[in-house]
Amino acid sequence: MSAEAFGGFPAGTFTFLRGIAAHNDKAWFQEHRADHDEFYVGAALRFVESIGPRLRAISRSLKFEARVNGSLFRIQRDVRFSKDKSPYKTHLDLWFWAGERRGWDSPGCFFRMFHDRLIIGAGMHQFEKAQLAAYREAALDGKRGRALVEALDQVRRAGPYTIGGATRKSVPRGFDGGHERAPLLLHEGLFATLEARASKQARTPGFVDYCLGHLAAMWPVARWIQSAL
Repeated sequence: MSAEAFGGFPAGTFTFLRGIAAHNDKAWFQEHRADHDEFYVGAALRFVESIGPRLRAISRSLKFEARVNGSLFRIQRDVRFSKDKSPYKTHLDLWFWAGERRGWDSPGCFFRMFHDRLIIGAGMHQFEKAQLAAYREAALDGKRGRALVEALDQVRRAGPYTIGGATRKSVPRGFDGGHERAPLLLHEGLFATLEARASKQARTPGFVDYCLGHLAAMWPVARWIQSAL
């Protein structure tokens, strides 16, 4: 499918997202199942098919699958270990990963759209145990640590982006809290994000270019993860 096939998210997508946020229950969902199939799944997969091949311009390692449980997460929430028992997500959730295998053990690009706001970003939300140890070593290493600082500065200069993943309140035991890059040790994940209004632009074909531009600007964070870990 060509990029021209995506004409923007239709009004029905935002109507459905607004509705599922207000009526997060099985009865409402079943009543609006056709809207879910057309405006949630259908519209999202057209977007994935359009943006997916063009992600290679950001990194040839980025992969996508235009299917549910591929790049598009299913709308049903896993509530087994959550205090929030709402059965459905109230947003579109997309993932484009670096590497051959879909998973959370490599960086990638993420997309989350509510009826009124958009969150997109690049990086890794959570390092696995071995990756976390490697990240800390790299952050304190002279060459790799300076490269990380440069990558973060590059992203911050490029736009209104936020660097996330600093979930710790203190430097891990055994590390020098006075090191110039000690604040980086507060991270247990590393990613850049943009949060914006889900504007009229999301309803146009130009939305693909909008997202690609921001993802490219944030990709240096993910690129550093790839090279350092």
